[in-house]
Amino acid sequence: MTEIDRFIDTVVTEGKELYRDFAWRRTSDPYAVLVSEVMLQQTQTSRVERYFDTWINRFPVFDALAAASTADVLEAWQGLGYNRRALALKRAVDEICERHGGVLPSTLHELQTLPGIGAATAAGVFAFAYDLPALYLETNVRTVLLHEFYPAEDGVSDRELKELLSCINERVEARGISAKLWNYALLDYGAFLKKAHPNPSRRSKHHSTQSPYEGSRRQKRARLLEALLANPGQGTEDLAESHHYDEALTLSILKDLAQEGFIYSDEDAWYV
Repeated sequence: MTEIDRFIDTVVTEGKELYRDFAWRRTSDPYAVLVSEVMLQQTQTSRVERYFDTWINRFPVFDALAAASTADVLEAWQGLGYNRRALALKRAVDEICERHGGVLPSTLHELQTLPGIGAATAAGVFAFAYDLPALYLETNVRTVLLHEFYPAEDGVSDRELKELLSCINERVEARGISAKLWNYALLDYGAFLKKAHPNPSRRSKHHSTQSPYEGSRRQKRARLLEALLANPGQGTEDLAESHHYDEALTLSILKDLAQEGFIYSDEDAWYV
């Protein structure tokens, strides 16, 4: 038995024992899978669990999200963080409805042409919606590969991991293992390893530690956007005063949000 076959057996066994049941795993609907993959970008599953069903009930299909206003989309997203993802998801769905007849593209290349859909997200959709092999390298998968194949090495590059994962996937496919179940197993085993060991993904060449959120510009952006969702039409001076922010900084953030498509101004009044 080869090292890769032994690895596959380990992951399959661990995956069965550690399987986590989530709402988005109970469907193969491409729209629902896309929503879940975007929500799960840089966000813990426990937080996504609190939002996924509510989102699907509010925007159940591509057309429903395409018809929604930016304000409604951002309101539904509040609490998930990284609001750019909500805007990118909305733009991707608009494009799916306008250019693809409301049907999710079925090739990795086409998926990655959509706003906010990178290689990992496209691969996740490919595997979980279509049960097709794809190079799904995200944090938990990276953790498993580093733990099993590079237990004492630092600075391992994603290029090297992708080459390894490609070889593994070929063997997984040859053995007739479901791409969907295989990737679930990788994710669940990786989540376990993070808790059981010092996070192996820190040994990745591409690992980075995020700066503190409290007091950051990211936090100020989120609070100003939340304030405008709750009470649109506020002016720069009022927003700065109510949040105890410097007015020049507040205006700078508001202009950034406007340029990115989150808000717009009418005179000195800001709206979502």
